[in-house]
Amino acid sequence: MIRISLRTLRFHKSGFIASFVALFFGAVIVIGSGALLETGIHNAAPPHRLSAAPIVVSGDQRYAYTQQELVFPERSHLDAALADRIAKVPGVEDAVRDLSFPAALSEGGSVTGHGWSSTRLSSHRLTEGAAPAADGTIVLGKELADGAGLKTGDRVRLLVHGTEHGYRISGLATGPDDGGDVFLADAEAAEVAGRVGTTDNIGVFPASGADPQQVAAAVREVVDGSPVTVLTGDERGRAEDPGVVADGSDLIPLAAAFGGLSAMVTVFVVASTLGLSIQQRQREMALLRTIGATPGQLRRLVLGETFFLAVVATGLATVPGPRFGQWLLDAFAGAGVVPESIAYRAGSWPVIVGVGTALLTAVGAAYIAAHGAARTKPTEALAEATLQRRWFSAFRLVVGLLCLAGGAALAWGTAGSAGPDAAGVATPAAMVWAAAFGLLGPVVVRAMVAALRRPVSRLSGLSGELAAHNARARTARLASAVMPVMLASGLAVGLIYMQTTQSDGAKQAFEESMRADVVVTSASGGLPLDLVDTVRSQPGVAAASAQIPTTGYIEPDEPMRPSEGEDTGPQPTELSMLGVTHQGLDRTTAYRAASGSLADLSGKSVVLPARYAEDRELGDLVPMRLGDGTQVELKLVATVDGRRGYETALVPASLLVGHTDGGLVPQILVTAAAGTDPAALTSSLSALAKEQPGLQVSGREVLEAAQADADDTQAWMAYLVLGVVVGYATLALINTQVLATTERRKEFMLQRLIGATRRQVLQMMTVEASLVALAGVILGLLVAGATLVPLSMSVLGTALPGGSPWILVAVVAGATALTLMTTLLAAGAVLRGRPGDMAGIKE
Repeated sequence: MIRISLRTLRFHKSGFIASFVALFFGAVIVIGSGALLETGIHNAAPPHRLSAAPIVVSGDQRYAYTQQELVFPERSHLDAALADRIAKVPGVEDAVRDLSFPAALSEGGSVTGHGWSSTRLSSHRLTEGAAPAADGTIVLGKELADGAGLKTGDRVRLLVHGTEHGYRISGLATGPDDGGDVFLADAEAAEVAGRVGTTDNIGVFPASGADPQQVAAAVREVVDGSPVTVLTGDERGRAEDPGVVADGSDLIPLAAAFGGLSAMVTVFVVASTLGLSIQQRQREMALLRTIGATPGQLRRLVLGETFFLAVVATGLATVPGPRFGQWLLDAFAGAGVVPESIAYRAGSWPVIVGVGTALLTAVGAAYIAAHGAARTKPTEALAEATLQRRWFSAFRLVVGLLCLAGGAALAWGTAGSAGPDAAGVATPAAMVWAAAFGLLGPVVVRAMVAALRRPVSRLSGLSGELAAHNARARTARLASAVMPVMLASGLAVGLIYMQTTQSDGAKQAFEESMRADVVVTSASGGLPLDLVDTVRSQPGVAAASAQIPTTGYIEPDEPMRPSEGEDTGPQPTELSMLGVTHQGLDRTTAYRAASGSLADLSGKSVVLPARYAEDRELGDLVPMRLGDGTQVELKLVATVDGRRGYETALVPASLLVGHTDGGLVPQILVTAAAGTDPAALTSSLSALAKEQPGLQVSGREVLEAAQADADDTQAWMAYLVLGVVVGYATLALINTQVLATTERRKEFMLQRLIGATRRQVLQMMTVEASLVALAGVILGLLVAGATLVPLSMSVLGTALPGGSPWILVAVVAGATALTLMTTLLAAGAVLRGRPGDMAGIKE
């Protein structure tokens, strides 16, 4: 039977080509998604600026002893004296401090400043002049200097930490990213950055002949018990960019969600395509049963064909699969979703999983499809193939109903989720709904055909009546053609509107919280906190308040015990945190006290969202951690209401400012006094730039643009995933329609022989394709509706999702056009032959 199965491949080219395409692209997508997941697990970031140091000591950004990993968003600084302790460890030749800070060069825009010792940790080399000294000198990256037209001996002005400093260029250096680096003497760098006594990292150089791993272990013993991590190898890149720890870990759930969705779509498409391909051969199966083939032989025939095809398709997919994973990582990094420093790391497991998924799906679908034909009695086989009396099974009904129940449960979970988290539940819900309607497709399609048969016949005459009879007689075949249309249209509508709804929810939350007319920022990245009082005292200013955004954590009542080990302790509550000055807060933002008073927000105090303070009383001490991991106990002085999922905790700016990367206020919100034109206020506040170099004043549209940029990043990521998944589903749509049409060559030729013209056959196929498109779009809209209504209730508080109605129109029109076009093009190709050629068509 295996020999026969291989020989039959050439007689069913269209079916096997369609199956090959589905298997190949499905395996490529799953392999690429798995490679992305493995890259996230490794989270490797090869060092660049710190590459010369074999060992790097840095602050530990991870929140230890929690059930789920949390990462502090602000850099955890080290005590500069730690370098002296490490230098005394046996086997250590030297320990070098590394300090970096944001700055702005009046002649060259934004730059990153470093202490001169940092050049020992990288490949930076002095090419002209001398190293910076404590007498007001600076070294610029050569590329930066050339771009700004500067040379050794020129004077420049550097804006850092809210203050402008003048320096003479003592030298130029080359190295990685020298287009944005400047260097000061170590003491001068710490002084101007406000970082005296602290450092970012410590590069450790082992003594000659010492084993770096043993030295690293000895250093770990010295820092044991403190929030410090010792890094070697690719891990050293995390010290350069702490975002690798935070954003890099986000790659795991992102890749898992993308891979899971892709795998589910692959299973659905491959099973549907193979099922239709085998279903088209029912008459061949019936003849084999009639001439004595046993059920086991028939199964081996189908399984042999399918396995051979799947091995070839998935084997070829192992070549572009890993490259697709690399492309995905580059695309996510280019959009700012993950740090660009993360290196692609993928071994054999993604290939094994991708190939295994495709092979198991193919063999499983082939076995199920062959099982129905194999169990048919020989005397009933031909009648079964001709009349298609078996069009549904009890097993399929039970599994379909279970999927409906699962979809309903996920819909309930989506509606009950907080707005930003709702999409995480809605995405798998879309696939479960699609699986449910796919399994129950023949029942639904049969009901649709029964309801549409008469209207179709009346509107399209004899061609429509013939198409309706075909649809009723071949319900299973029609349902197989409908499923890819449902999948493509349902996922497209569901996933696109899912993103637009999330975007609308974030935009509404932002607009509801904003009351300011003007925003004050700085070219150097921050402003001193005392500038808030200066701005508030200006003419035409009704209120001014600082804003320092970060992330905070409410610690659980149970103590975090290191003895319990990682991932075994209680889980802190993560929430957005905003450092503010309470004066003018109620006039620059929409925050209003639900209990207590915002005026009491000073010292070590906190205002919590009401949902997070249900078990607390005003005056209670709340154990919390700030964005850099610092533990504090803050007095609860008030609560505020907020849109669910978008709530923010408020703390005094004076408390928070010292626990952020820059140590400055990113922005000051200003509300104009009654009768004051915001444009005029912008001009008057700009005069403060004389006293505060780098100060920038603009309208609230700057904040709106920043919010839109952040939303665009998430939207781009969602649309990339959407493009891959829906693109594959669309390919399956085209694939299936071509397969379903070209395998009807004999039927078309018989119609031609009894007098039907080519035009009449095409008219019949137009009606059939319209039925397929209509049924597929209706089922797709049911899938999308069941997914989007609970999501919209959670995010927007209404059943109607956000986004333009033209999205729906475009998707429906596109799905309909693709179905009609592929069907008619395939039918036209089949009908090019002469009716008399039917005699040469093999059974």
